[in-house]
Amino acid sequence: MQTVLSLPGSTCERTRISIERGAAITWIAACCVAAMLALATQGAAADLPTRPTLNLATIKTMVAAAEAEAARRNVQVTICVVDESGNLLFFEKADGATLNTIQFAQKKARHAAFYGQPSAAGAEAVKKGNVEVLAFPEFFPNQGGLPIKVGSVIVGGIAASGAKSEIDEAIAQAGLDAVFKR
Repeated sequence: MQTVLSLPGSTCERTRISIERGAAITWIAACCVAAMLALATQGAAADLPTRPTLNLATIKTMVAAAEAEAARRNVQVTICVVDESGNLLFFEKADGATLNTIQFAQKKARHAAFYGQPSAAGAEAVKKGNVEVLAFPEFFPNQGGLPIKVGSVIVGGIAASGAKSEIDEAIAQAGLDAVFKR
């Protein structure tokens, strides 16, 4: 059995397509499913949570302040910024910073982002004899990395490496202060 479907809005006054009855039902069902999916995804997208993220302008502001603090203290450091998952967003090694600072800065920043605490807390845990923490992923017990938080949400980590650990942390803190203490 054949069904005739009229297609409104065609260039002809009236266009007719002759198809098998089963195919017509399948075609109509497919159109209905597509329309329902389109409506469902529009509503679902509106329900998705949003979270703050680091943008390039913010990163540049933090890094400029960290560089200024390093210059003020007359030290050559490596500066690193990562996102909340530890992915590298910014990296800069000063000409006079040693090669080991490349990995140290990244490890400090990742620790801060992963655990939402300064990397100095990792050093304190080890000093207290809690050596099993050394097996934790991205754990790095060395001062100089700080979490970047917007409210209670961790959006990344910033770290410096190349000077004494407390100076490294002060440089990272200057970067945070440039954005969060306005």
